[in-house]
Amino acid sequence: MADVNGVNNQNNVFTDLNKTEEVQGDTTQSDMFMELMIAQLRNQDPSNPTDSTEFMNQISNMTMVEGITNLNSSLENLNSSLLSSQTALQASSMVGQKVFVQSDQARAASATGQIDGVLSLDVSASDVQISVFDEGGALVDRFSLGSQSAGDVNFDWQLDEGMRLSGYRLEASATIDGSPTSVPVFVGMNVDSVTLGQNGVGMKVNFEGGSASLDEIKQIG
Repeated sequence: MADVNGVNNQNNVFTDLNKTEEVQGDTTQSDMFMELMIAQLRNQDPSNPTDSTEFMNQISNMTMVEGITNLNSSLENLNSSLLSSQTALQASSMVGQKVFVQSDQARAASATGQIDGVLSLDVSASDVQISVFDEGGALVDRFSLGSQSAGDVNFDWQLDEGMRLSGYRLEASATIDGSPTSVPVFVGMNVDSVTLGQNGVGMKVNFEGGSASLDEIKQIG
């Protein structure tokens, strides 16, 4: 007879457990645990009651798990806050800096009347040349940087007095193994402002004529 009652009691626990699962979306883990514990107490076998020591151990374990969960949540919030603060600090330090982004359009700095750029060579070149065109497509200047080793090659071009600051297009070529090869140009842009993404992720620097993410910047300063 006791076995029959045990089966019935077990079925009652499963029934209560199923009811608990139905409201899982509206309750916390601790609420679910307490409902399950109450169901176990309500349907325990009178001839073999639940051990109070075991019951307290379960409550202790539940409290420990909940504490660890809350601690992890707090650490995640702290990490997110620190990341946002660090990114904001980095962003504020970039305003006013010069960044080099890939573009063939160039504008001279108003203070110096100079266009700064960077070339990226995968291999050594025997001759590197820069061509400057105006907005109408006419060649304004062409100059040589000579032989260059693989890596980043910085250059600058000074405007003559009276020339307009913007509207220039740059082209770069390098003679590699005897053949002229087009080379991408990274033009210097002054950072006017910075846009922060969510939680500091996805930061972009803004300059006259556009913006760029950090992974699009070839060089800073």
